[in-house]
Amino acid sequence: QVQLVESGGGLVQAGGSLRLSCAASGRTFSSYAVGWFRQAPGKEREFVVACNWSGAITYYASSVKGRFTISRDNAKNTVYLQMNSLKPEDTAVYYCAARIGYVPTTVLYDYWGQGTQVTVSS
Repeated sequence: QVQLVESGGGLVQAGGSLRLSCAASGRTFSSYAVGWFRQAPGKEREFVVACNWSGAITYYASSVKGRFTISRDNAKNTVYLQMNSLKPEDTAVYYCAARIGYVPTTVLYDYWGQGTQVTVSS
């Protein structure tokens, strides 16, 4: 079992930055691939980025590539999402998720966090 808790969301002006954290429980978290997803009001959940167990392999949605960076510290059981040059269209609830096996863009994850709200004002 893996439990995921996101934090770091908030209100930021367009052009600003936020860093989200996803803290995981479980001794084997380093074995899991991790993804970040987001869901805006009235829209379906969408893929943002995924990384493999080490963080060495990543895949970004085109909408965030060059602005967002995923990283992980397996010693701390934590995955980060650094978000720069934020835009109002980045406003959403952001979720982290974990699964065994790295599969870019899949939405089939075994564990999900509760989400953290990111609001970008214009």
